[in-house]
Amino acid sequence: MTRTAPIQSDVSSSLFGRALGLVYGTIAYTILVGTFVYAIGFLGRFIVPKHINSGGSMSLLSAIVIDLVLMGVIAVQHGVMARKDFKRRLTGLMSPVIARSTYVLCSSLVLIAVFTFWQPVRVIVWHIDNLALAFVVQLASMLGWLLVLHSTSLINHFELFGLKQAAMNFIGRTVPETSFATPGFYRFARHPLCLGFVIAFWATPTMTVGNLLFVAVATAYIFVGIALEERDLIATFGERCRQDKMRAAMPLL
Repeated sequence: MTRTAPIQSDVSSSLFGRALGLVYGTIAYTILVGTFVYAIGFLGRFIVPKHINSGGSMSLLSAIVIDLVLMGVIAVQHGVMARKDFKRRLTGLMSPVIARSTYVLCSSLVLIAVFTFWQPVRVIVWHIDNLALAFVVQLASMLGWLLVLHSTSLINHFELFGLKQAAMNFIGRTVPETSFATPGFYRFARHPLCLGFVIAFWATPTMTVGNLLFVAVATAYIFVGIALEERDLIATFGERCRQDKMRAAMPLL
């Protein structure tokens, strides 16, 4: 199912204000892109200076507690800021034009904090010795990340991450209301974006306890988020969304 985007109806009359909103939206989007790329390396354990199994010298219990707290911060930030009541309050404090960019920026900063303070737990859960099979599993993970990116393009990538709202506001236009639609992969899966994350998270040749903690908590949150999002979609779009939910090829993702 597609996600709804807020309607931007309070276009700033000041050129400086519109330009400032565009700069803010661009910065938030740029940080998001960098964070997303770093996340791929962080979980895949390549290129980035600190990945999920590097660094750290704490005891096992201390590392697990810190990591659980970090994952809890992600869940709270995403869960609270994604809810309609919070969005309503947020747009009461700032222009709706930058509300989505603010959510994106906060999400990125929380993830950066997780990358920075994550404590590795290197106890092996599984390891694939066969190089060919390990390559296939790693390829599946990369395909999962590509599915995430493709899914965002199907539901208007730049609008989803707030940049379109800022750009449209800069030229003195508003973003039209988003209608319910099921383009591309959304015809076969209810949440291909979430499915991509799940594949990317779990398809790893080497799974450590720390890695498992991250992906297990993240996956649990994804399922909770799906349930909350579907409730909001049904409340917004009614019977059409409910029928799409019933006929989707996949039971949840």
